[in-house]
Amino acid sequence: MAATTLVPAEAEKNIKTVAAETGDFMNDYNEKLTAATDKINGLISCKPEFAIVLGSGLSSLTDLLSDQIEIPYSNIPGFPEVTVSGHDGLLIFGRLEGVPVLLMKGRFHYYEGHNIENVVFPFRVMLKLKIRNLILTNAAGGINTKFKPGDIMIIKDHIGLFCESPLRGKNFDELGPRFPDQSNVYNFKSAMDVANEYNIPADTGIYAYAKGPMYETPAEVRMLGMLGADAVGMSTVPEAIVAYHGGMNIIGISCITNFAAGILDQPLSHKEVLEVGLEGSEKIKLLIKQIIRKNSDI
Repeated sequence: MAATTLVPAEAEKNIKTVAAETGDFMNDYNEKLTAATDKINGLISCKPEFAIVLGSGLSSLTDLLSDQIEIPYSNIPGFPEVTVSGHDGLLIFGRLEGVPVLLMKGRFHYYEGHNIENVVFPFRVMLKLKIRNLILTNAAGGINTKFKPGDIMIIKDHIGLFCESPLRGKNFDELGPRFPDQSNVYNFKSAMDVANEYNIPADTGIYAYAKGPMYETPAEVRMLGMLGADAVGMSTVPEAIVAYHGGMNIIGISCITNFAAGILDQPLSHKEVLEVGLEGSEKIKLLIKQIIRKNSDI
């Protein structure tokens, strides 16, 4: 079958159509961002100094908050629906160690069927709320056998080669540059300083992103290990890219909930992830509490 060749007039028409559609999408997206920001601003009493995303099994951090205000995602313009077990779908404002914080109890994943721009929508809202500091937590499968289930890995870098770029499309020039540097996405040194100061067992590592929802095959895990990954999961990287693009200070914390496929001769299950996540959550809660207590840019 012969390839179709566009004459210059048709090519120009196609370019204009794409530009118009992109412009319409950006206008709609920006309107939703503004509406979501206004909605949240109207419900909270002051600007949060930290935003914290709670990974699988880590929702009990909300027990440490005072003066809580719960905002269901369904009440916030532009927020998608959460479909994953263990993720409640609540934005919670409160005070942790006296510091105003905003918690995401439930995040959005690409594997749920959300477009990547919707996966990162809450983080662009955080940027519009002018929140400076972000703590991302997740449950991850261990690749490096120095980590055991229940261990805490502070993320020092990520491998996001399989992540659809959340910066694709027209750039948000008011937030960051078209081609952002990715040399120092995570402020892992400050998190390790806190862990060492308060004798919280933790080590640093590299987190690899996989799209999911299927767990990685043993061959994929071996490949990621050869690339330098210490753990693998299905979140965090798109969020970190957008937050760092907008200038946020980021700490990433993984709870190693299981060994990735092929490390042990046993199948993987989401139930195991939730159970071990609950066990490791106490150490993560203590670490986050001490980071917040310092009450300074991370």
